[in-house]
Amino acid sequence: MSYHRIVAKFGTSLLTSGTDHLDLSVMTNVVQQVAQIRRQGKEIVIVSSGAIAAGREKLKGIPERKNTPFKQVLASVGQSHLMHTYEQLFKQYDITIAQALLTKADVSDRAGYLNVRNTLLALTELGVIYIVNENDVVALDEIEELKFGDNDNLSAMVANLVDADLLALLTDIGGLYTADPHYHPEAQLIRRVDKIDIEIERLASSTTSPQARGGMITKIQAAKLATSSGVDVITADGREPDVLVRISNGEDIGTLFPAQVGKMESKKRWMLSGLASKGKVMVNKGAALALEEQNKSLLPAGVIKVEGDFQRGDIVDILTGEGKHIGCGISNYSSADMAIIKGAHSDRILSLLGHDYGDEAIHKNNMVIV
Repeated sequence: MSYHRIVAKFGTSLLTSGTDHLDLSVMTNVVQQVAQIRRQGKEIVIVSSGAIAAGREKLKGIPERKNTPFKQVLASVGQSHLMHTYEQLFKQYDITIAQALLTKADVSDRAGYLNVRNTLLALTELGVIYIVNENDVVALDEIEELKFGDNDNLSAMVANLVDADLLALLTDIGGLYTADPHYHPEAQLIRRVDKIDIEIERLASSTTSPQARGGMITKIQAAKLATSSGVDVITADGREPDVLVRISNGEDIGTLFPAQVGKMESKKRWMLSGLASKGKVMVNKGAALALEEQNKSLLPAGVIKVEGDFQRGDIVDILTGEGKHIGCGISNYSSADMAIIKGAHSDRILSLLGHDYGDEAIHKNNMVIV
């Protein structure tokens, strides 16, 4: 199939060709492909790594430090260098670019999510190519909940935000292999992954790049999020000739992770991202079955445990008793109320609490099951 709205993520290992600085020839090539896709009438968003590598290039001669503030210095210096390089390259095609630096905090509440979404979609309508990166200057490694952590997961979030048809994760490896091809030349490329299970995650964890923050395992995490919200994901070698153009036209390249569901409405996409989750609700086997296979609401009787401090109307993650994440939803009751009514039949809610917001702990219309 051919794709219309594409999010393309360019990894550090691709943009630096495995070195400690940006490779101008690689960047020239990917920009040429983006311009070609634009001429075909398609829409494309870029999520670009490389700011820290660009900063290291600009500050060469200064002793490397391993602490977070120094990384943030590199990102601060490198971000302008990275954007200037993109601007000069896109100028050849008369394409205006914009920069969007995001942190988790920007999209962790509904209002922030919608503000970012509206801005990005407005840029798309104006024909501006925007280049997204995590705002490393303010996102702290020590405060993990405020950080996407890598641009693979950020790109999945962006694909979710803008209702993309395809997320293309371009790196220095041809896709997901049966073993790490750097060390096992006999390894076979897996062309299609219909379900991301423990075995797929195990394969991914054995394939990584020393230059990149994540590696294949973060691409699998990103694919989980994106495919769960109706976006196809392809991970491929960005050095292949015209790879992005060919992927956008539906050519079979790299590893395809097909969307697990149809396109979701925006609210459900935001819920599924997990960015705004305030707590966890564990359910028994019967409730899990009803949610996963019968499209039922979650009743208090199916709840076995509550974690976190959340209010009525907050988003919570839904897990099995064994800890498997099966979805999320908007809670009808606070964590304090849920702790009291868990395991009880719905007709006892009023007598237990003194108030009643409905029979359901989480209504099926306010729930997303993955």
